[in-house]
Amino acid sequence: MPKKQLLTALLSLTLLALVGGCSPNDPLANRSDTTDRNTSESSAQNQRSEVDFSVENAPAPTPSKPSQPLTAPPGNPEPKTNSQIQDYIKNIAVRGFAQNRQGVWIQSPDRLLANHQGTVPLPAASVTKVATTLAALKTFSPTHQFVTNIGITGLIENGVLKGDLIVQGGEDPLFVWEEAIALGNTLNQLGIKRVAGNLVIVGKFYMNFEFDPLASGTLLQQGMNSRIWPVEAETQYQTLPPDTPRPQVIFDNGVKVIPSAPVALQPLVRHNSKPLGELVKLMNMYSNNYMAQMLADSVGGANAVAQIAADAAGIPRSEIQLINGSGLGEANRISPRAACGMFLALDRVVTPYNMTLADVVAIVGQDLGVLKNRQALKLSVIKTGTLNNVSSLAGVIPNQKHGQVCLAIINSGRGATQFRDEQDALVTRLLSQWGTVSTPPAKLKPTSWQKGRTSGNEIVKKESN
Repeated sequence: MPKKQLLTALLSLTLLALVGGCSPNDPLANRSDTTDRNTSESSAQNQRSEVDFSVENAPAPTPSKPSQPLTAPPGNPEPKTNSQIQDYIKNIAVRGFAQNRQGVWIQSPDRLLANHQGTVPLPAASVTKVATTLAALKTFSPTHQFVTNIGITGLIENGVLKGDLIVQGGEDPLFVWEEAIALGNTLNQLGIKRVAGNLVIVGKFYMNFEFDPLASGTLLQQGMNSRIWPVEAETQYQTLPPDTPRPQVIFDNGVKVIPSAPVALQPLVRHNSKPLGELVKLMNMYSNNYMAQMLADSVGGANAVAQIAADAAGIPRSEIQLINGSGLGEANRISPRAACGMFLALDRVVTPYNMTLADVVAIVGQDLGVLKNRQALKLSVIKTGTLNNVSSLAGVIPNQKHGQVCLAIINSGRGATQFRDEQDALVTRLLSQWGTVSTPPAKLKPTSWQKGRTSGNEIVKKESN
């Protein structure tokens, strides 16, 4: 889907957020819900909130690396559940879907319940984003914030910056219209109404999910000047508090991209992103492919993601084979065991921050996003994936008998979207035996872990007129 169409689709979900009980000031005032039928689930979401710079990024705790896989040994699954999974696979085979293209892994806290090709890497679609989530959190920590630095060359006189405005990108994957509007207002507060020079982009600056720095810079120029707002910016402005000013920063020249910041740069504003834990939660809720790739790039690319995720889960590297961080393309292959192992590793990573899996992955039935209609999975913490020929899901399901069960199902074959109903029916049958729960256990409830960390602008140096 072209990005312009995507951003238009994103705007529509602001209304969904309001229906779900979010006010325009709520950090879940969001925009997105789209699926690329030729690839995988692809959506995006954005939030707006006030900034509190009193809390610095906390250093990452260093829990010990597991000496063995976090998952159960692959042999001797529990007979009853494993038999049900074999029946599930046989029913699929009767309809022409090859058994060797299907994979299932189910384990309780203390034993393996079912295994069908559980150690075989299969096309995982957007379950790949769990690997990206794990790698990003292991690399940076959930409290990490990406910083975009804004500086100037020249003096500010009578509302005119007699030089360039420099934006040093910091790989923030969720710098969108609201951030541009807020930055324009901050520059107006600092006395900048006009820039005689250029808007200069340095480093990895993304806006509205654009990877191209020149295109991102052009969008930023538009966002900081309400006189030239496109429809999407005006629409998003309507979701902001009614007293939000309309910024006006006029540029006499265009956008330039340079490899390094000029020596004469004077720091002016620092923009902090939302904390990484919040970013990955939004990425997973809306299965945003752009955010996933940006985060994968921030840790070194697909190979680095696969290695970090495999090490964290104690899984052989061969069970996680990636070509990108989003899951687009069937060459992204993850074994069902590895998918469960990554969820167990995620739990280990976030626990030292007094967080739960529900803080970084969607809760079915409680969070907006691509899982809102999967009611059979209600209260589970789940990531799903869809390609033309792939339907996958992985996550943790609360129940009375086992407390929590980690489950991963990967189905492949032409017309794979029909597998969703069968996956839901399978989970429903299993839960009828294990017993459903009316509320999730504490380990699957979201927490208030941010403690004031949010996105916003900090004035670094105030120039005099």
